[in-house]
Amino acid sequence: MNDKPPIVLVHGLWMTTSSWDTWADRYRAQGHEVIVPGWPGIGDRTPRDVRRNPKALEGRTITEIVDSYDRIVRALPEPPIIMGHSFGGIFIQMLLDRGLGLAGVGVEPGQPAGVLALPWSTLRTGLPILANPFRINKASRFSQRHFHYTFGNDLTRPESDREWEASAINSVNRVFFEGVLSLPKEKTGITKVDFHKPGRAPLLLISGGIDHVAPPAIQKATLRKYQAGPSVVERIEFPGRTHRIVSQDGWEEVADYALKWALTQSAATKPDTATNR
Repeated sequence: MNDKPPIVLVHGLWMTTSSWDTWADRYRAQGHEVIVPGWPGIGDRTPRDVRRNPKALEGRTITEIVDSYDRIVRALPEPPIIMGHSFGGIFIQMLLDRGLGLAGVGVEPGQPAGVLALPWSTLRTGLPILANPFRINKASRFSQRHFHYTFGNDLTRPESDREWEASAINSVNRVFFEGVLSLPKEKTGITKVDFHKPGRAPLLLISGGIDHVAPPAIQKATLRKYQAGPSVVERIEFPGRTHRIVSQDGWEEVADYALKWALTQSAATKPDTATNR
């Protein structure tokens, strides 16, 4: 195995590829090729541009997004380490379930189908979207006030507003609805994975201690599901980290742990369990 495998970073809801700038630059400085594709409708657009014209986000589906990353991963000359934040953390679990990647890292991931944990803070983050099902195919504005609760809960309001200006975009509403509606449908939900699948690439679940969007209870419940199967799945929790963990002060510790874990685990993976096709 190449000791510097490529890395694919998958961003989450309300964000663009720029949310990964910290980790991407750090990994590139260490000699890795880092690919950071945007969701369909986002691409490489800036947050300000997306907020100004969010129409391209309307009606986008989870299957469409995951399939776009599937094509990107399969086109690479060798299997990558795949990391995803928030909803991106669900998507990378789906990609690993398809047999892709050397290793996966879900950074404060939401839960795939069959994981029913739904803390109040998580429900509160989704209420502005879920409260109006008639807007399922729209791209709702992400208010500065709501951003302060979901991403900036370690910051003052003025500090949080500056972060909103730099990184926040509208919600892809259908993705949120599809994710929530999949939860009780372990075998048929759009976000389903086979928790008992043998030979899946190793998976690390990273929790943030004060994350409101996908708090540790979600990753703990997800881990319990995977532990019934034979593949390697582990969890680590970083105290004091919000849903902005990939750029919050001290992000370097998390990024370094994620990469070291992925490299160590993928080196121990048998060649026939790591595929790119």
